[in-house]
Order: sequence, then C-alpha cells, then structure tokens
Amino acid sequence: MTTTTIAIDMDVPAGVSVGEYERIDGGHAFHVSWELPDNLCCETCQRESRLQLVEKNKFLSIRDLDLWGKPSFFVYQEVYHRCPSCGHRQSLLPPFKRRDVKYTFRFEEQVLVSLIGSTAEDVAVRLGIAAETVERIVKNRIEDAKAKQIDPQRKIERLGLDEISLRKGHKGYATILTDLTNGERPEILALSKGRDEAAGRACLERLSAQQRAGVRWHHTDMSPAYLKACGVHLPNSQSVIDRFHVAKKLGEVADDLRKKTIEPTSEV
Repeated sequence: MTTTTIAIDMDVPAGVSVGEYERIDGGHAFHVSWELPDNLCCETCQRESRLQLVEKNKFLSIRDLDLWGKPSFFVYQEVYHRCPSCGHRQSLLPPFKRRDVKYTFRFEEQVLVSLIGSTAEDVAVRLGIAAETVERIVKNRIEDAKAKQIDPQRKIERLGLDEISLRKGHKGYATILTDLTNGERPEILALSKGRDEAAGRACLERLSAQQRAGVRWHHTDMSPAYLKACGVHLPNSQSVIDRFHVAKKLGEVADDLRKKTIEPTSEV
C-alpha cells in the first residue's frame, strides 16, 4: 500500500498554524491554532492582566476557502480567559475571523469576488450558503471600509470597479473596488453603497493621490457613472472594458433587435 503526500500552500495569516487534516463528507477540514497573547484587557472592567486560560473542550468549525472545488473548514478549539479582577469570562477571537460569524475573512473575499457579474442568490447557491449570509458579508465589509485605511505604500497598477447585485428584483446594489495587479489573486480594496458616480468616487477616494496617479489600467463595465469617476480620479489610467461586459451588451442589443424585427402573429 502506497501513501501519497500532497503539499498545499494554505497561505494562512501570521501566527496561525495548521495541524491535522480530515476528509469530511463533501469537503475538507483543517485543524488550526494560533499564538495567544501574554496579556489581555477585560472587555467588562477594562483591566489588563496576564492571560488566565479556562479549560474548554468545545471545538468550532467555520467555512474557509474552497479547495479543489469543495468547501473547506477551519476547526479550532474555543479559548476562554477569566479576568482575575472581576471574574468575567471572555472568548479569545481568532485572527482569521470576525466575531459572531462562522466563516473566515478569506471566505468573505471569495464571496465578494464571486459577486462580480452575479447576484447574492446565485453566489449563495454556488457556495452552499444562505443569501442572507452574502448580504451580511457585504454589509460588514462596507462598514469596515469606513474605518479601514488602505496602505498608502501599496503599489497598484490595475484596478477593477464593478457593481454587485444583492438580490434579484431588488434595488440593492453596491460598488466594489478591486486590486487586479496580481491577476491570479484579486484583492478587495473598498466597497460603497449604490452603483452611481458618487459610489465610484467614494471607492476611488480611499486611495491616495499618488496611488491613483500610478494606476495604468482600470476595468469597468460600460457604466457611464464608473467611466466618469475613473476619468476624473485616475488621470494616467487607460479604460479596459472586459470581454464579459462586451459580450453581455452585444447579447442585449441582439435580443432587442430580434424583438423589434419579429412581427407578432395574430390568431386566426
């Protein structure tokens, strides 16, 4: 009997270690752990103390990036600290997820990228999650964008500015700004409510003037609002209309022409 070993670059956040691997029904499970701090500030009394671990054997499983077309999960042991001053017990939040959700930050990125050219309902079906989960991810990332600063030293040569639709038949749209410099690994930079010029400007203005001047290409659909926003804020950039959007527009024109040229038949 032979054993095959496959090396996988997990690209996990700093301080996170991957241990055992399990093949679960329809997917993959990776047991992970992370470096714990020496001191912790109590969320109740606000006093800082040495970490006092409370024994807890509960394991949690949260969704991570898909692997080989199958869902993968991080499995980790929940860790609690008991404050020696007030006795309050609080859980330590892993560095790879936000509080009160069952998925990693990386999975959020996968969902957002999947939304480009699609809808929340379609992405939800494809990834096997609820449409409400997709909407919650978008909402959280929009709130994050209000406080999170983009590294001013980051060099960006290629950007994508797209609309994402939250629900079929609903007027729920958002604008997403993506760093496409590394074509194989697009990274979300900013999100804004709406799909008008103001939403496009709000995303682009998250970049420094130097970063905007360094952008050489920007990818958009044929939205005049996005084209105008990019024309104002990206002075040295060339507009690129993706083939997907061109094909979609040609299809719409052909369909409209077909409807106009086919005469409706009357019943005899």
